[in-house]
Amino acid sequence: MENVLEWLEAAARKTPDAVAVADVETQLTFAQLRDGARRVGTFLGEQVAPGGAVALYLEKSTKALCGMLGVVYAGCAYSVLDVRQPAARLASILEKLQPAFVLTDAATELQADAVLADTHYTATPVERALQWDADEEVLAAARSATDRTSPLYVNFTSGSTGTPKGVVVSHGSVIDFIGHFTELFDFTSEDVIANQAPFDFDVSVKDIYGGMAVGAAVHLIPRDYFSVPVQLMDFLCDRRVTVCTWAVSAMCFVSTMNGFDYRTPDTVRIVIFSGEVMPPKHLAKWQAALPHARFVNVYGPTEVTCNCTYWEVPPAFDGDVLPVGKPFPHAEVFLLDDGDALVDTVGKQGQICVAGSGLALGYAADKARTDEAFTESPLCSGQRIYRTGDVGYWDENGNLVYAGRVDHQIKHLGQRIELGEIESVAQSCEGVDRACCLYNDTRKRILLYVVADCGKDALRGYLHDRLPSYMVPSKIVFDDAMPLTKNGKIDRTALAQLQ
Repeated sequence: MENVLEWLEAAARKTPDAVAVADVETQLTFAQLRDGARRVGTFLGEQVAPGGAVALYLEKSTKALCGMLGVVYAGCAYSVLDVRQPAARLASILEKLQPAFVLTDAATELQADAVLADTHYTATPVERALQWDADEEVLAAARSATDRTSPLYVNFTSGSTGTPKGVVVSHGSVIDFIGHFTELFDFTSEDVIANQAPFDFDVSVKDIYGGMAVGAAVHLIPRDYFSVPVQLMDFLCDRRVTVCTWAVSAMCFVSTMNGFDYRTPDTVRIVIFSGEVMPPKHLAKWQAALPHARFVNVYGPTEVTCNCTYWEVPPAFDGDVLPVGKPFPHAEVFLLDDGDALVDTVGKQGQICVAGSGLALGYAADKARTDEAFTESPLCSGQRIYRTGDVGYWDENGNLVYAGRVDHQIKHLGQRIELGEIESVAQSCEGVDRACCLYNDTRKRILLYVVADCGKDALRGYLHDRLPSYMVPSKIVFDDAMPLTKNGKIDRTALAQLQ
């Protein structure tokens, strides 16, 4: 298999009238999704050359999925942009991505025009592209220029220098991962998949392509339902959802708001979670509400294509530590110490490293970062590995356990955040001399310590204008000076003791 579109085309041939994707207002069959994507693909293919990138500035919807797959039909890689991004951060993403085209939709067109006003980009509504006639010659030319190694999508994650990193993932990496993912967790055409993640978050890759691979329906949950538990539980129950591949933070919302006291979606057969460490007390509520469902903890950064390990939680789990488990069949996972020696002793910590067909192609327009993170294995000449920056250890059952980070990267609200990006943005504010960011993992709070002569409100407003809301610190602490180590570096341990 060379191209993810083969899944869509096979489903459209086998079950053309089966629902492929549905939002709260519309639904598309596999035949309709294929035909819509081909129209968009022709529209784009007549204007851009295969091999480039196309940005999509829109909310998730059935039309958005037509747009994304249309980009693939044009032989390009798509990058979905978070419409809640501040304009300044979006501009830095576009500068890195250099898209050949930007698609939006009717609902966000005016917002897109305003956000793109200071760039040289303009956005075209996907509705216009959906009116185009599919052209076999244009589509065939684009397909012939695409193979397993071609970029499929670019997902932007936080970067330590203040510039987001664009992770470029190929068709082949998604094909290999999804093949094992759907097989291991018994996905079938009878499944109803509840999509929680936005399309700019790689958790959605499992929903979109898992559904296409087996001919299952993917139902898109609106973002605002995750602040209204009644609407969310009604959605899950009324649509008879069977699969939830969700971020931990979304699951914790349900358990915190006592959603199961209102309605229980007893059709759910499997819950696959990732993004953060699952608090056992929240997991217990889910297992009690859905005693017959399977629960699976999966792990992996965007750079390894969604996940590289998985661990099925035993029924009524009452432990304190949830392993992230064993590698998927297409991945090799191992630990290295600071001297690049293999760590295989039970309980001994090392940096988690990954090899295999799931590795991303690298970072968009950033060879230096790519070469730093994707290196040759010290254990096997010629083998390419990704150094995750995560620390883990093997337990007595041979399962990998996540233990933290080797740097200042965190997981907060399901998002991977480089604390260095927040520091960099803060230090660019006039009046800020030094900035240091810490994370209180117990209270799930981002804390920013600054030496500055500007006002707190001014600094907070500056950060709001340049960072996504989930990256804005919960608390800003002003001081006259930073505590320093004997080497003259900011003493983060001393700052942590002030919390």
